[in-house]
Formats: sequence, structure tokens, C-alpha cells
Amino acid sequence: MHHGHRLAGKVAIVTGIGSGIGQGCALMFAREGARVIGCDIDAAAARRTVEMAWADGLAVDSLHPCDLTVPGEAQRLVEFAVARYDGLDILVNAAAFGAFAWIEEMDYQSQWRRTLTGELDLVFLLCQAAWPHLKQRGGSIINFASANAWMALEGSPALAHCAGKGGVLAMTRQLALEGGPHRIRANSISPGLIETGATREHLARDPAFRKAALDKQMLRQRIGAPEDIGWAAIYLASDESSWVTGSDLKVDGGATAG
Repeated sequence: MHHGHRLAGKVAIVTGIGSGIGQGCALMFAREGARVIGCDIDAAAARRTVEMAWADGLAVDSLHPCDLTVPGEAQRLVEFAVARYDGLDILVNAAAFGAFAWIEEMDYQSQWRRTLTGELDLVFLLCQAAWPHLKQRGGSIINFASANAWMALEGSPALAHCAGKGGVLAMTRQLALEGGPHRIRANSISPGLIETGATREHLARDPAFRKAALDKQMLRQRIGAPEDIGWAAIYLASDESSWVTGSDLKVDGGATAG
């Protein structure tokens, strides 16, 4: 297993470590020398990730269950991290919830509002809670927009998701502006379709959706993997990107470039 030093000595909060991109980032950051504090609303899933890390000799702690749509919980996570490691350098906002339905079927409260809370509010709340600590020594915020912030995908009822991730894209630029004087960098990653626990079932159930996604890509050999996103996040978290802020990095097999 690869072990490196690109994030040596840095303290990173990574949300949503129970699965998918959050899990991939937590493990990959730890392999690059970061001290990782994770969280997930699913306590059992977070525990499994921590056990995977320990088995590999990695430093991953976790606060779970943790519902980041509750303002006090975002604060509790930051305080947990700062108490453990006496500071904060990196914030990776991987946790999200999105509901998918066509406009005519979409329920306002349980789908539309819940998606905007689960994709926008929790990013804002954690950035706000972490801000005073990031100001102390500068740092890197990595948010997740989406290819859906840039394009609509045929066959995907992603109205609320497109709105939420479009909001993350714009919010990250403003965070970069406000963070500049404090050496806080804020960037987003826009993943294309990534095979995770959340998407695998849908991909298996709907071969036409997989084909539509692959047809949009320039690299059509495969759907994306969490590691594809993890490498991009490592770059944005590291000192290698010390002059990069307000950017969006598209990691999508060329889907949005066509």
C-alpha cells in the first residue's frame, strides 16, 4: 500500500468517511501523513473505516454518529479535532445527502429542502465552525461540487442535486475571496459519475444510465472511482497547491468538456 509524505504533519477533518469519496479521502490522506479526524451520520460505517485505517497503521479518528445539518454538531466536530491535535489545516466537505426525482414528482420538504440542507447547509455550517481555527495558520477547504453543477445528464432526475452542487460551486468562490487575507484557500472538485455504495445499486439496476454516463465521457473505459477524486483532493490539500484558490477541478473523464 502506498505511503507518502505529501500531507505530513497536517490535521484534516474529512466528513462522510463511512463510504465512497469521504472514505477514500480519509484513508488516502492518512497514507500521505495527515492526521485525520472523520465523521459520519452512520456510526457503524464510520467504525468500519476507522478499523480499515488501523489495520493499515494509519491515524484516523472519528466522531460518530454526527449529523452535520445540526449547527451544534459541526461545532462539536471542530472542537473534537482541535482538542485532539491542537489545530486544523484542512477541511474536506465530502458528506452530502441528495434526493433524486423529476420535478413533477419531487416533494418539497423530504426531497427538495432535504437535499439543499444536505448539500449546501452542512458545507456552510462546517466552514463557519472551522473558520476561526483555519485563520490561525491558514489552510485548505475542499468542497465537492459535481459534473451536475456544469451539465444535465440525460435520464438523471437530479434537479435538487444540480441546484445544491451549483450552490457549492459558487459558494466556494466566495469562501476563497473571504479566506484570501487569512491564507485560507478554498477550492472545489467536480466529480463525474463515481462508483460508490450510493451509486452502485442504481448503476446495476439501470444499464441505460451507465451507458449514458459513459457516452458523455471522453474516457469511456470505466466509471470513476473514489481514488480518482482522492488524488485530486490530496493535491488541493497539500502545499503543492499553495497558489491555487477559487478553482474548480473537474475529475470526470472529460464528461463536461464535450
